[in-house]
Amino acid sequence: MIPIADGTDLGGSLRNPANFNNVVGLRPSPGRVPSVAPLGWSTLSVTGPMARTVEDLALHLSAISGPDNRSPISIEQSGQTFAEPLERDFSRVRIAYVPDLGGLPVDPKIAAVIGTGAGILESVGCIIDEAAPDFSYADEVFKTLRAWGSASVRSKLLEQHRGLIKGTVIGEIEKGLKLTAAEVGQAEEMRTTYFNNVHSFMETYEFMVMPVNQVPPFDVTMEYPTEINGIPMESYIDWMKSCYYISSLGHPAASIPCGFTPEGLPVGLQIVGRHHDDLGVLQLAYAFEQATKFGERLPGVLS
Repeated sequence: MIPIADGTDLGGSLRNPANFNNVVGLRPSPGRVPSVAPLGWSTLSVTGPMARTVEDLALHLSAISGPDNRSPISIEQSGQTFAEPLERDFSRVRIAYVPDLGGLPVDPKIAAVIGTGAGILESVGCIIDEAAPDFSYADEVFKTLRAWGSASVRSKLLEQHRGLIKGTVIGEIEKGLKLTAAEVGQAEEMRTTYFNNVHSFMETYEFMVMPVNQVPPFDVTMEYPTEINGIPMESYIDWMKSCYYISSLGHPAASIPCGFTPEGLPVGLQIVGRHHDDLGVLQLAYAFEQATKFGERLPGVLS
């Protein structure tokens, strides 16, 4: 409908819609796009761009990123970095292919497309190994800090307008209100361990590639998927652990069109870079885009 858009991504709200709509979305490094927010030191929610092409995405990022003294975590790097050409030689660049993020259920249709995407990266010269870091802390870190943030920002809304708020949001706020300081502190400690584990892993691999979501786009009348491959989902966000595990980490991540299910539904490849290497993520996404052109396929209503 429009060439570019911006949004926020806490658990995947830039990557999920990009994935489901065959466009490009970037969750930048926290602080890359400065934000004047109630929780200024929080790194879980970030602002970022969406676009039809990686070049447009990078141009958009060049305009909205850069230092801002109003944000305590603002990155001191000019946005002009992202306005430069994205071409790069990826010969012998090592990439970890992470098909299920350490054992998550993934719909076979998604797995097939993502596997093909890994092969495409080999064709542009990358060295692909199936490998994964330790994701064991990612789920608890995200769910604890998300609940704490929801309670911090929205508890007054709950007091004043409870009847207007849907049940899943109420549950999230109330979970946060019940957290103890020790539980929040433990989540921060676990998050640090998780970051350090991935940092060590990515000394070998410059990038990780994985599914954006564990399921294909689902019917608009479905609130959320309740099972994957016969495995029940414990909460309304568990179908997108493949997204929010990366939110917990804080590394930059992009969703890039990777192909289609047999029904013609789009599937995105998630490219995760090293700490603060947003440019590298864009460069690899651009190389993948040029090799595939999947993003040029339009739905029937537009083509």
